[in-house]
Amino acid sequence: MKKASEYRLHAKECRDLAAQMESAEQRAMMLQMADHWEKLAEDRIALIQKHPELAHDGEHEEEHSRRREADASRSAGA
Repeated sequence: MKKASEYRLHAKECRDLAAQMESAEQRAMMLQMADHWEKLAEDRIALIQKHPELAHDGEHEEEHSRRREADASRSAGA
């Protein structure tokens, strides 16, 4: 099983590819795939919160760091 950060990376790759697609249908499919990867990341985070023993090395720290960065950027934008 992958880390949540890896799922989010796949989601970003799908969004980047969608931006290059000429067809609206293809763009929509890539964006839908990105949404699925994001959902997998959310599910992974929920799983390791309930079962910390399933986390990969450094995964908890990555998520804490990501949340701090998101909080800081929201505070800066407020």
